[in-house]
Amino acid sequence: MARKQAFVVSHKEPQLLVPAKPTPHEIKELSDIDDQKGLRLHISMIMFYRANPLMKARDPVEAIRDALAEALVWYYPLAGRIIHGINEDKFMVDCNGEGILFVEADSNFSLEDLGDAIKPPCLYSKELLYQVSGSDGILGCPLMLVQVTRLICGGSVVAIRVNHVLTDGLGLAQFVKAVGELAQDASSPSTKPVWRRELLTAKHLPPPLQTTYDYPEYGIVSHKSIIDQDKLVSRSFFFGPKEMKAIRRKLPPQTKPRSKFDLITASIWICRTRALEFDADETVAVICAINVRDKGPPELRDGYYGNAVVTSGAVAKARRLLGLLGSPLEYAVELIEKAKSRVTEDYVRSVVNFLVSNGRPPLLRSRSSIAVTDLSRLGFDEMDFGWGKPVYGGTMDGGASATAITHARYRNSDGEDGVLVPVFLPPAAMKKFEEEMKKFTALDPREVIEIPSKSLLKSTL
Repeated sequence: MARKQAFVVSHKEPQLLVPAKPTPHEIKELSDIDDQKGLRLHISMIMFYRANPLMKARDPVEAIRDALAEALVWYYPLAGRIIHGINEDKFMVDCNGEGILFVEADSNFSLEDLGDAIKPPCLYSKELLYQVSGSDGILGCPLMLVQVTRLICGGSVVAIRVNHVLTDGLGLAQFVKAVGELAQDASSPSTKPVWRRELLTAKHLPPPLQTTYDYPEYGIVSHKSIIDQDKLVSRSFFFGPKEMKAIRRKLPPQTKPRSKFDLITASIWICRTRALEFDADETVAVICAINVRDKGPPELRDGYYGNAVVTSGAVAKARRLLGLLGSPLEYAVELIEKAKSRVTEDYVRSVVNFLVSNGRPPLLRSRSSIAVTDLSRLGFDEMDFGWGKPVYGGTMDGGASATAITHARYRNSDGEDGVLVPVFLPPAAMKKFEEEMKKFTALDPREVIEIPSKSLLKSTL
């Protein structure tokens, strides 16, 4: 039997890519949402493209590299570096035009060879996004790393890593869309970038009308708070038409319509709580990241590419999710809906003030809480550099954490469109999680999810 060929990517020397034209040299302030401690990290997105016979004469590496340089003229702060502001707790951007990192690469695999490896968490992430030594810091490092990999079939892979302090998922999507437009000979991006970070900065905002908001996502503590991040396994769970139909059937009759995000998130929250075997009286939470571009002035809605996301937590005693009292799914969905509905313009002002007054604290990352981000609507599955839409476009690693999950848009091998959610848990907990999730997504009405397993019942006594 012939040995399966190993996946190999040949990387050329990384280069600094500067804006195609001279750009302003200045120091820019970040918002109080931008430089909170919880965003001092990097986020990665990836797009896989089939070969396009009409583009055979054009090299994707060259086309995207040139378009990136043009886009950086419009988004010139991304070519700068993060520096300390008036104190070490406050960051600013030195728009010095030093550039972003760009890597050209070639692979011995075709898109067909990659198969399911393209779905998050991407099996070949380290090869498709080369981690340039010393490039992943927050201060004084390039703010973006882009790798374009040619596949032997004529297809390509575009992977991007960005410093989260500068932008969120929607802001990055706006930049990548601009690159795609410029790669197809547009004279300028269709959406012009808006900086205006003062719109989410406490000293420029009117005080909130209400000062009694709670922020449980910054203060939930469990006595079993640690999950060893080095001993996790990952599984990706697909929620297509059949799975969503099954989940909706688990709600009581005559229940009002619920969103797909709320149903999937509630199901995962319940299954995770059961898999980790919380005691009945322990507090558990799900923390939802909410886009607030529609919660303020028009400048936030069209072109703003800074971080415009706040969080709101849904909190419950574990017994309600273990199924000891009523319908856990209906209860969890209602808590998530209530948490999302709290996020008004006044709530956003209050969060900004809270962050500044409390030293920009990080979100709680513990065994008892899970942060959820919906990346399924960012538009990375629509990004076109001239070769058409990607086969898959979205998150690369799916969070890679036991305390965070992301929703990604995905089309499975049967051609069904749905949402893919990578989950990371210790091996024993993952086995239980899979068992619980099978109950949620089973169309057979005889599957009963409200009755917890014997081991879970023992843990509540």
